[in-house]
Amino acid sequence: MGYIKTCLLLSVLTLLFIFVGFAIAGESGALIAFVIAFMMNIFAYWNSDKIILKMYKAKQLDINQNQELYQNIKKLVEYAQLPLPKLYIIDNPQPNAFATGRNPENGAVAITTGLLNMLN
Repeated sequence: MGYIKTCLLLSVLTLLFIFVGFAIAGESGALIAFVIAFMMNIFAYWNSDKIILKMYKAKQLDINQNQELYQNIKKLVEYAQLPLPKLYIIDNPQPNAFATGRNPENGAVAITTGLLNMLN
């Protein structure tokens, strides 16, 4: 269901972009807007995980840096039969964690220092 909603949202935004291009420059503007929207969608698909991690200044977790966290995540992914994602730490006092990536093989999990300090 998530893929359908994402596809629908991107389609609507692309159509809106094409409509604005058509309103500004006619058929050639609509074509240019379509090409730009298509390129933006492809770029976002391949790079959105990297963008969000850079935005939060996330640093990749070294296995030796936090062995307990690494072992806990490893147990969870083995239980779920998923590949181990890249682990990131965000230096932020707010307790939060999120996962990103286009598929399980390219997944990343980011955890704030606030959450790490809160949990035992």
